[in-house]
Amino acid sequence: MNKWLKTILFLMASVFLTRFIPFSSLFRNLDTMIHEFAHALMTLVLSGKVLRIELYADHSGVTYSSMLTSGRAIFVSLAGYIGASLFAWLLFYLYRKGRHMWGLGIMTAVALVSLLLYVRGEFGMLWLTGFIALNVIIMIFGVKIAKYYYLLLAFITLEESVVSAMYIGWTSWIRPSQAGDAANLAQQTFMPALFWGTLFALFALWCAKGALALFFRKEGSASASNSKSRGLNRA
Repeated sequence: MNKWLKTILFLMASVFLTRFIPFSSLFRNLDTMIHEFAHALMTLVLSGKVLRIELYADHSGVTYSSMLTSGRAIFVSLAGYIGASLFAWLLFYLYRKGRHMWGLGIMTAVALVSLLLYVRGEFGMLWLTGFIALNVIIMIFGVKIAKYYYLLLAFITLEESVVSAMYIGWTSWIRPSQAGDAANLAQQTFMPALFWGTLFALFALWCAKGALALFFRKEGSASASNSKSRGLNRA
């Protein structure tokens, strides 16, 4: 089967199936947190100032920042969707390397920094506090289930990174002025929102293909290793 088709079909199945997991909706704010933190991080890298971050119950968010030069704002607008897609890929890379505890630590650290320095608003602060507490409990007392908890977070983050990018890509076609970061980039550059929205969607799919390739390669490698061991035992 074509790898792109396989990626799309697997993502569709994953989006559908994870809806049946209790409280999975709450974990979908993780992608929003990463998206907004990427905006904030790029702002700091470019010597700007992060004013505050808002996270909302409908899985949306916004980062308020100020830049000395308008040209640098282009990179801040690009950072959200690109950063979220790359982070989802990173989670699967760490899983393949057997470093899921590292991944949990990174997510917890980002949440803690966001809570202490940038996120304001009742829902965002409450969500971050609960997420941090749950991660700490899992890492200390739930080591046996940490791998499965991590995979849940990784898949939901991957799904959301693609779904949100596809949505902004679709919006850039039908309502370009309301296409979020794509609309901002259209104002800052000579390229229309349609271009940026499509770019975000394609980049998210490309990252998802890479992430799923890592996941299936891990499972395949493990199966091959087990088969080889059984073969040696029979010999």
